[in-house]
Amino acid sequence: MGEISVVGCGYVGLTVAVCMAHLGHNVVAADVDRERVEMLNRGQVPMFEARLDELLDEGLRSGRLRFVDDPQLAVTSARFHFMCVPTPQDVDGSADLSRLEAAIDDLADLFPLRSVVITKSTVPVGTADQLRSRLSRTDIAVVSCPEFLREGTAIHDFLGPDRIVIGALDDPTAQSVAELFAELDCPILTMTNRSAEAVKYGANAFLATKLSFINSMARICESVGADIQDVARGMAGDERIGGKFLAPGPGWGGSCFPKDVSALSHLAQAAGSPAPLLNAVLDANHSQLDHIASKALQAVGPTALDAHGQRDVVVGVWGLTFKAGTSDRRDSPAIAVIHRLLRAGVTVQAFDPTVSCGMDEAPEVRVTSDPYEAAAGADVLVVLTEWDDFTEIDLDKTAEVMNQPRMIDARNLFARDDAETAGFSYAGVGR
Repeated sequence: MGEISVVGCGYVGLTVAVCMAHLGHNVVAADVDRERVEMLNRGQVPMFEARLDELLDEGLRSGRLRFVDDPQLAVTSARFHFMCVPTPQDVDGSADLSRLEAAIDDLADLFPLRSVVITKSTVPVGTADQLRSRLSRTDIAVVSCPEFLREGTAIHDFLGPDRIVIGALDDPTAQSVAELFAELDCPILTMTNRSAEAVKYGANAFLATKLSFINSMARICESVGADIQDVARGMAGDERIGGKFLAPGPGWGGSCFPKDVSALSHLAQAAGSPAPLLNAVLDANHSQLDHIASKALQAVGPTALDAHGQRDVVVGVWGLTFKAGTSDRRDSPAIAVIHRLLRAGVTVQAFDPTVSCGMDEAPEVRVTSDPYEAAAGADVLVVLTEWDDFTEIDLDKTAEVMNQPRMIDARNLFARDDAETAGFSYAGVGR
């Protein structure tokens, strides 16, 4: 088994660390956030993710996993080094590699001889070549091994992947990394670094395109009297299309799709091969967010603004995370829709099973302790995240506590008949 260091204990890094320990490797994971490191060494997880606490406990108990607050302490005894530091979107839409570059600069002289540096962070095509230059060491190999983890099912995705992509300069290096995943039953695809880096952006951009398409199709269905549920079912029957990512919603978001589509568009422009389709995908998503906010405002009808630019309208919201199964609110379409409602001068009160207090992203929003409180006195209820918990809520009781029982179901969670039987005026997406 391998001796592994993981630099960065965010969402990706922590998943890599606990799963590699689960596969039998000895792992030292590092993060500069001392409080997070202390929490992890106590067996406490800093985020909501299925099975993460279980595998963290297993790794700590086995002695195969430990956490340190200095990356230099992690790398000196390992051969394989997974770089999992953030690469956020820069102001121009490109990927900001400053943290990754700083980590490489700090550790370049500390990596043991014949180390293998593996980038898990999502990076532009050509980054591996740049890192080799920064390292200035011919004994160190740089491998691109992009992650394809879905928040909410990250452990499942890591341990049961569709494929593993490994980009390297030579076959022996690629094979040495492939052996780290020997316990997993999946295809391992080897290629050049640049191709591996492009795979990650291509996959995310394609999935975002599929979501923007089905949202656009849903709006067409609303206009012509078709039902997107039936349309998506009919499309999914074509094996060339498939049924995944054909569920319409308020728009897409999260920590990956927005920044990766923007970064790929920026990369294409810089390479002299503009990709207008990517800009159209982004534009369609922004339009969908506008559309959902407009549906909510249209449901309550025109109301006058007071002297402070406020309307006498209360909007209840169910769901704040960017999707169900995670506590992540980064680039959440729910928050984006809420911002549009707040700009229209309405009052917003919201409930989400993973949020217990106010939000820095929207401090004006009153976060409630249960879904009925979020609906109480509301003129319209907007469902923005597809939590299964919401389908267990008593719709009759919900309708009774509202000022006006109107629902904009942006996730098509509820059947129209059930909502209308409870007294709601109901509008889904594309229905």
